[in-house]
Amino acid sequence: MPRALCTALGASLALLAAACGKEGSPPGKGPAADRLPHYRVAQGFTLPASRTWTRAKKRGYFVVGAKEDQPYLGEKDPATGTYAGFDIEIARMMSASLGLPPHTVRFRTIASANRETALQNGQIDYYVGTYTINAGRKKLVGFAGPYYMAGQSLLVHKAERDIHGPEDLDGRRVCSAAGSTPYQRIRADYPKAVLVSYDTYSVCVDNLLTYQVDAVTTDDAILIGYAAKAPGELKVVGRPFSKEPYGIGVPRSDNALRFALNDALEAREKNGDWKKAYEATLGLSGVPAPTPPAIDRYPAS
Repeated sequence: MPRALCTALGASLALLAAACGKEGSPPGKGPAADRLPHYRVAQGFTLPASRTWTRAKKRGYFVVGAKEDQPYLGEKDPATGTYAGFDIEIARMMSASLGLPPHTVRFRTIASANRETALQNGQIDYYVGTYTINAGRKKLVGFAGPYYMAGQSLLVHKAERDIHGPEDLDGRRVCSAAGSTPYQRIRADYPKAVLVSYDTYSVCVDNLLTYQVDAVTTDDAILIGYAAKAPGELKVVGRPFSKEPYGIGVPRSDNALRFALNDALEAREKNGDWKKAYEATLGLSGVPAPTPPAIDRYPAS
């Protein structure tokens, strides 16, 4: 292999270790712990109609499903095991609203393809991790929110000149997470793209940095975080070509918990906690806080 190519690949791999939180290397950038908001815990809160809340209250903490490889959204520091990001803050403020201290939340990394199963089997109490609300998933789990509106986009090399949107993906290798909404959309709407899938987006970014794929596709909020960590190597191109309302996943039968979370989200948006959480996390990418989307208070099923 030519020395120049070896050097380039070595540099890319070194960058990836910093960008994606590989084992042994803490995130290069991320939320500063001393700048994160503090959430007032609701005193005397009870929700006996929710079996999920009752179990959590008895054990003293919520078990929350999350992502661990999404910069500024849900990222786990391999050195300390600490989770950080906007989704993590949403999970913590919800715990506070439901009467349990936010620092007690125990996060569990759950891959996109396993979210419904984890909620159905009681492995987690609720899930906060770029979880798009759609009709198909509502048949399997319940959703509070949405708390954020994202849109599918594309992440490419900084030097890429031929990919400006999904219409340019014919014959190009495109990576996304297995079981994710973005993966399914590319397969259905852009069948000439060559799809590659992995359990996590960090592996997709690894493949992009080492030129094994031409693009990574998922929600723009996720891609903005990766691009912000590697601004000399990566960029987000084109306009979002979907609407991805992020919701909090709950067991489908637990309407009491879903309704309580909707109330909590609305209250945290009104008192400024939502915006503070955004600015301390996802806002570090340079994208200003948007207006939160309207909460979908659909009836019990």
